[in-house]
Amino acid sequence: MRDVCWRCRRPRPVCYCSLLPSLPTRTRVVLLQHPRERRVGIGTARMTHLSLPNSELHEGVVFEDDPRIAALAADPTTAVLYPGGDARPADGAPVRSLIVVDGTWWQSRKMLALNPRLAAVRRIGVTPRAPGNYRIRREPRPECLATVEAVASALGALEGEPARFDAMLRAFAFMVDRQIEHQARSTAPRKRRAQAPPPLAPLRPLRADPARVVLVDGGANAGWPAADGAGGPRSELVHLVACRASGERFEAFLRPRRPLGPSVAHQLEVPEARLRDGEDAGAALARFRDFVGDGVLGAWGVFTVDLLAQEGLRRLPFVDLRDLCMRHLRRRPGGIAGGARALQAGEPAPRGAGRCGRTVGWLEVVLARLLELAEDNEALGGQKRPAGGD
Repeated sequence: MRDVCWRCRRPRPVCYCSLLPSLPTRTRVVLLQHPRERRVGIGTARMTHLSLPNSELHEGVVFEDDPRIAALAADPTTAVLYPGGDARPADGAPVRSLIVVDGTWWQSRKMLALNPRLAAVRRIGVTPRAPGNYRIRREPRPECLATVEAVASALGALEGEPARFDAMLRAFAFMVDRQIEHQARSTAPRKRRAQAPPPLAPLRPLRADPARVVLVDGGANAGWPAADGAGGPRSELVHLVACRASGERFEAFLRPRRPLGPSVAHQLEVPEARLRDGEDAGAALARFRDFVGDGVLGAWGVFTVDLLAQEGLRRLPFVDLRDLCMRHLRRRPGGIAGGARALQAGEPAPRGAGRCGRTVGWLEVVLARLLELAEDNEALGGQKRPAGGD
């Protein structure tokens, strides 16, 4: 068993405790560490905590019921160190308590999404004086810093003494250098875990040309027995709405070929007369084939795609946005409106009549948000980290 320092929790040969300063601060630093980061030996949240007597280190994912975090979130002098479009410079309004979310980019975003109180606190960001020194973890952009670097930079700006907090980085530089030396001395082949593809990997070929995706939703005349008496109820397509990211739209009401179900118009939220006076199904589907061309269908689940196949339309390449939403959120998203809000997508505009038109509007904002998330993740190799997250 390795001899490990009880204080920094590093093996004795690479213990950095002798390099840690003890820096008094006016600002209370409150570190919220994702549990997975605690197991990362080269993390820097504990290093930061040990350097600052006026600091706290909490481990967890959800802090909504934590009275300490609730009190901090309610205090107007509290700020969260987190980059983004709404983050303000650290040398702005006074900050008495600084909350720092410690985790990978994905973990940090997830923690904010699960903690509405925390997400509502004003945010500050830092502009690094030099690129980050985290050479043992992937930090592809200058503003992506280790926690200790981000906190040192933020405290330097908040307290007007940037040079004083450079002392926090001595232990960090030592840890990075020792880790690189260890890797250079090691002769054993590095073990690489087989990684599952990112949840949004199916969107990769579509990011360059999102207009290829034809977002579609269909309504059915359902619930009547099959004409031949064999089997259960059958459905036929009677309303179809589609649009592209380019703004092109398609809508068709298909004249029912069987008696119209008594509640179909109500469920689809369209006048019954529009369904009864619809166009010939063959002509509508031919128009739809021309509209789709060599595109890729995007829908919420498989219902509409199966309905089109039942009508004789050949199977087209298909992206199930409900499945991608579930994979990204790591839970069932529920209905499309709930899924869109969980993704923090925008509010939609209807793209046609009734329920189908409203659904396609939701599909549009969901796709835009998923493409944005896929681009963020791809750009940073799945390890994107904010200033303030290792």
